[in-house]
Amino acid sequence: MSATTVQPMTRKQMAERMARDIPEGWYVNLGIGLPTLVADYVPREREVIFHSENGLLGMGPAPAPEQADPWLINAGKQQVTLHPGGSFFHQADSFSIIRGGHLDLCVLGAFEVAQNGDIANWATSAADSAPAVGGAMDLSAGAKRLWVLMEHTTKDGQPKLVRECSYPLTALGAVTRIYTNLAVIEVTPSGFGVVDMIPGLTLEALQAQTGAPLTRAA
Repeated sequence: MSATTVQPMTRKQMAERMARDIPEGWYVNLGIGLPTLVADYVPREREVIFHSENGLLGMGPAPAPEQADPWLINAGKQQVTLHPGGSFFHQADSFSIIRGGHLDLCVLGAFEVAQNGDIANWATSAADSAPAVGGAMDLSAGAKRLWVLMEHTTKDGQPKLVRECSYPLTALGAVTRIYTNLAVIEVTPSGFGVVDMIPGLTLEALQAQTGAPLTRAA
């Protein structure tokens, strides 16, 4: 991939690209980090009900600085807004929503996604202090669909889409779709299927940055 001819998407463009694909009426949890940006880009005329595991339903986009409420935060401790009709509740009730299968979609970041849909998003194999797996495990198992929003490679150019995850797993076979700064990829029974790529990028160039075989999605 030539940097002079192909420009990867920014983080905001990645979030906007995913937001376009979320249907009207879905209940959606946004994981900590990059996924939280998705709420900023859903068109105003489309009703998508965003959930945060700390006990919010009907979460809106990030507030303007003058409208920020320090007591209204998401699971990543970022200030958010609440749409009319939104609610907040105990975290135990929030996990009843998650574990009860009431979420149409969960969006998570990841360190690695394997070609069979395994996801590793809570710790690396480095000898550092990692937090517990937290709600990602419940969300991966409880949501009807799991989409991943992440950079296509690490900062040093190593693939994050792989044959098998080398980091501790969050969930087995849970991921159905991946949005990166280069492409949209489905997890299919036969592996990774490319749905969409950024302008100017070839399948061969994308394959060179991917650690598992790619095919064109049907």
